[in-house]
Amino acid sequence: METTFNIVLCCPQIPNNTGNIGRTALATNCVLHIIHPIAFDMDEKALRRAGLDYWHELKVVEHDSWEAFVNGESPERLWLFTTKAEQLYWDVSYQKGDYLLFGSEQYGVSEYVHAWVESTFGKDARVKMPMLNQARSLNLATAVCAGVYEGLRQISS
Repeated sequence: METTFNIVLCCPQIPNNTGNIGRTALATNCVLHIIHPIAFDMDEKALRRAGLDYWHELKVVEHDSWEAFVNGESPERLWLFTTKAEQLYWDVSYQKGDYLLFGSEQYGVSEYVHAWVESTFGKDARVKMPMLNQARSLNLATAVCAGVYEGLRQISS
């Protein structure tokens, strides 16, 4: 079965979130990319527990740095999910193989990554999820799930 999307986590900090995202990736036939540095050990029990017994079936690609990710993957289409965007995530057209990029739980992605995405794909490659109240952001696993399933909805129509 062809990969639907590439979920990219840039410097995740909470193993439970990464484990839950792994389950989402497996359920939706996505590849999970993890860009280091990360704030936990990939063998951590919390990561495996959240991913349940499916973790060994998941395709996980670890990258030593942002540069290693860019050079190793050379993404043709990438969407950065960020609170700093103007465009809503459901207003773009996803395609199979797209890279869906999410920053760390506490910091998002660096200004360098924002600039790279904008210079490579344009400012419209940055998308946001609407929030009606004062929350700073959504939980990372929740945001990934919403983004992936919107993409699936579009490519399945």
